[in-house]
Order: sequence, then structure tokens, then C-alpha cells
Amino acid sequence: MIIFRYLTREILITMSAVAGVLLLVIMGSRFIRYFTTAAEGDIPASILGTLMLFHLPGFLELILPLAFFLAILLAYGQLYLNSEITVLVACGISPNRLLQVTMLPTVLITILVGLCSLWLGPSGARYNEILIEEQQSRLDFSVLAPGRFQDFGDGRTAYIEDLNSNRTRMQGVFISERQQRDDGTPETVVTRASSGYQTVDDETGSRFLVLGDGERYSVEPGRSQAERLEFDIYAVRLSRAAEMSDLEDVEYLPTQELMILNSAKSLAQLQWRISLPLTVPILALLALPLAKVNPRQGRFAKLLPAIFLHISYLSLLLAALDAIGRGVLPAIVGMWPIHLGYLLLGLWLTRRSQLRGMR
Repeated sequence: MIIFRYLTREILITMSAVAGVLLLVIMGSRFIRYFTTAAEGDIPASILGTLMLFHLPGFLELILPLAFFLAILLAYGQLYLNSEITVLVACGISPNRLLQVTMLPTVLITILVGLCSLWLGPSGARYNEILIEEQQSRLDFSVLAPGRFQDFGDGRTAYIEDLNSNRTRMQGVFISERQQRDDGTPETVVTRASSGYQTVDDETGSRFLVLGDGERYSVEPGRSQAERLEFDIYAVRLSRAAEMSDLEDVEYLPTQELMILNSAKSLAQLQWRISLPLTVPILALLALPLAKVNPRQGRFAKLLPAIFLHISYLSLLLAALDAIGRGVLPAIVGMWPIHLGYLLLGLWLTRRSQLRGMR
């Protein structure tokens, strides 16, 4: 148990450090993208934390297998460099026993990656997509920034001079929209109002912008005439409750629904989600013999070849995902030959390392 706790602690501490660095880099890149989108007024800055939180399982399902693979290489490489593994073997700890000890944390990481890839990751991606679509499909006070022209899609541009302290009422509202007449002729409708506020119809769920004390102009390019309408109160519908499109992409579907569907894309996505936790024990089996280094070589001697091995493994899985989705590769064959090939490679490297150790 002392040896088990020692080796497990070395692996998990190294894995946590590697995963933390990789997670910081990937989440930092995604946060910059979202922050740029928020600065442009497409989404409110208040939801950035929620978006990053629900993206976390999708990041972990890719980061944890790589971090665990590198953790075994670095931790065991250091133990070989300090001759600790040599002492353990001399004291009666066989290479098979070291493999068994390593597989215990492997099972834990496999379960964690499986939870992320089969359940948490798709749910988080679907929630984020719905949240972003809701924000982009409606004009919201949390998005508007005073003193700026902001585009909200569908040919609509809005400008406000000021917002009150609790962001419920606007002052100096300007809205430009591209519309079509009944005969199909395009026109530009410009609405100006001194004040405005947002409300939701309880019966239909539609969102309206209620404007007060303003004018509305209908202008057609190339015409010298324009229509002008003065109003005390005017309501502009910003979105309908039924406008939210269904997220039918297989990337956002729960795993239970993928099992029912029989399309090529759904089978490809299902195999990809199952493949991610399967890579953890296979990579662990590959990492054990690759971690064995000569003290004169240094702990990073086999790190670069091992990284290339992981890249080739992941690249083949991604290529199979695309081929299955396009119907080029039969789903019954799928990604399983790739896993089998790397599993056999790991067993061969492990057996070869053990035979060299006995000689």
C-alpha cells in the first residue's frame, strides 16, 4: 500500500500540473474569443463565466487523456532517473505489479473522461449553444452599450444615448431595419424615440421594445418620397418565442438519443464519445514502456516520440470520425481497428521492455 500510494501520488500530482497548464491555455484562448464577441455587443459580458463553466467538460475530455499519458511518462521517467524503479524491482516488485498499480488510477481517470464525453460534455455544449442563440436572437438591455451603433442581425442596427442605473429604460433610441413591402420591394425603416423599455407578452412569449414619443420613417433607396409616422407609444417586436431553432446537430444530442438513431453521423459521434475513455488505458499501457529511460539519457529522452505517438492516435480517430460521418468508412468497422492496433502496440512494447529487463 505504501508503494501504491507513492506511485499514485506521483502520477496524479504530475497529471494535475500538466492538465492545469493545458486547461489554462485552452480556456484562455476560448475566453478571449468570447470576450471579443461580448465587446462587439453580440453577447452580454455577464454570461461569460457561465459559458466557460459549461465548456469545461468538453475541454477535460480531451485534456485528461493527454495529461495522464504525459504524467506517467514524466513521473516514471523521474523514478527511473533516480533508480527508484530499479530498487523496487530488486526488492521483489515485478514489472507486472507496477503495471497493476498504474492501472488503478487509470480506471479512475477513465471513469472521469467517460462522464465528460458521454454526459457532461454534450449537455454543456448544448446549453451554451442555446444560451448564445437566445442572446443573439433578441435585442437585450444587457447587450446594449450606450453611445454605440450595434448590429443585431436580420438587417437591424440599434443605437441608444443612455441607460438608467438598473438598465431597464433607454434614452435617445435609434433603430434602423431592412424590411420588404407587400409587393417585395425592399425598404429601410428608421425609428427614433426619446425613450424605450423592453417587455414580454405573457400569452405569446414574444419580446417587444416599447418606444415612446418618436417618429418612424419608411425610406426606399432611389425614391424621393418617404413615409413619416409620429407616435406617442410604438411597440417593435424583437423576437418570437418560436424562433429558437432546434439543435439537431449530433454534437449536441444526448448519448441516449445517439444510440437510437441509425444515421452515419450519429454512429460516428457515438463511437467518438466511447473512444475518448478507451484511449486512457491504452495510452497508459503505451506510456509504461516509453517511460523507461537510461539515467544518462534524461527523463525527457522519449517524451517527443511519445507525443508524436499520441498525436498519431488522436489524428487517426478524428479521420475515422470524419470518414464514418460521410459514409466512406462502415460504422461496423469504425474506430475499433485503431484502438486494437495501438493496444497491440502497447502490449508488444510492454513485453519487449520486460524481456530486456530480465536479460
